[in-house]
Amino acid sequence: MPSTRHNSLFIVFEGGEGAGKSTQASLLAERLHLAGSRPVRTREPGGTPVAEAIRELVLNPPAPMSDRCEALLFAAARADHAHQFIYPHLAVGEVVISDRYLDSSLAYQGAARGLTVADVAELSGWATENLVPDLTIVLDVDPRRGLARAQDGNRMESEAMAFHDAVRDAFLALAGREPHRYLVLDADQPINVIAEAVWTAVSERLLDLAGPR
Repeated sequence: MPSTRHNSLFIVFEGGEGAGKSTQASLLAERLHLAGSRPVRTREPGGTPVAEAIRELVLNPPAPMSDRCEALLFAAARADHAHQFIYPHLAVGEVVISDRYLDSSLAYQGAARGLTVADVAELSGWATENLVPDLTIVLDVDPRRGLARAQDGNRMESEAMAFHDAVRDAFLALAGREPHRYLVLDADQPINVIAEAVWTAVSERLLDLAGPR
């Protein structure tokens, strides 16, 4: 499956609760469409019927869930999402825009839950056959402000502030390790300013795909 990928982009928006990921993903998709590209939007957990069912289970469980169970469920949803949705769209040259992906598991389960980033990375690497985004855009916001505007109402939002601080720190640490593959933006900026910075970064990668002129 990985070998079928060509002339495509996989772009992911990451960040804590209330960072504005969905808004920016929508704006990017609109602009790509106007520019003549073929964007498709998706989200994690979710993106396929199986992954959406897992989303409901993991975000609104009927009973308390262990941390390892949570990490495995996220990885299972990601496996189905990658093989049933992301890879097929990349294979036909489309731009896939996802609201969350691997780094959310590394930050939430690996760092904040204390399961270790390395172990969670290995799990998701196996689940997706090491599918890595071309560009990960981290919308950085202080959790205190982000939670004040978050609207999902899922159990992640109800975690202690120390948990959300750990998530934020993990996103920034991940971005710092591979700056060529990440774009970190202040999520407190005006929406249009963020969208323009996103478009600049995405445009550069589209030009790289087009090759010499």
